[in-house]
Amino acid sequence: MARRCEICGKGIAHGNQVSHSNRKSRRIWSPNLQRVRAVTDRGVRRIRVCTTCLKSGRVVRAL
Repeated sequence: MARRCEICGKGIAHGNQVSHSNRKSRRIWSPNLQRVRAVTDRGVRRIRVCTTCLKSGRVVRAL
């Protein structure tokens, strides 16, 4: 299962971790994904959604 929001498509971001001595090593930033029950076109099912989409109300949550 991919680390990707099923609403907006936000995924992992790549970059460098920079130490105090300015040495670089690769690192990733993961989105804050939560598994929620949501109403979709295929009915009620569990989807992985980022907290930005939850906070903005882009997800119709099922009770």
